[in-house]
Amino acid sequence: MANHKSALKRIRSNEAKRVLNRYQAKSTRTAIKKLRATTNQSEAQEQLKKVSSMLDRLAKKNIIHKNKAANNKSSLAKFVSSLAA
Repeated sequence: MANHKSALKRIRSNEAKRVLNRYQAKSTRTAIKKLRATTNQSEAQEQLKKVSSMLDRLAKKNIIHKNKAANNKSSLAKFVSSLAA
């Protein structure tokens, strides 16, 4: 167990950050699932903007890898464009 005040504070702050990161990642995954369930293209395009922004934010904060964010955005954009056909 940590003995220094600074180490105890670091444990507390790390836990708070972990909870926030998990919340943001989970809400992004939920938004992706919601987008994939959409059949209306105009609605899907609006959701794609929000989901892309969420993915960029996660990648910027190193919660997910930047390549994973890029791959997700690419596949979602492909999905949205296929709704037009």
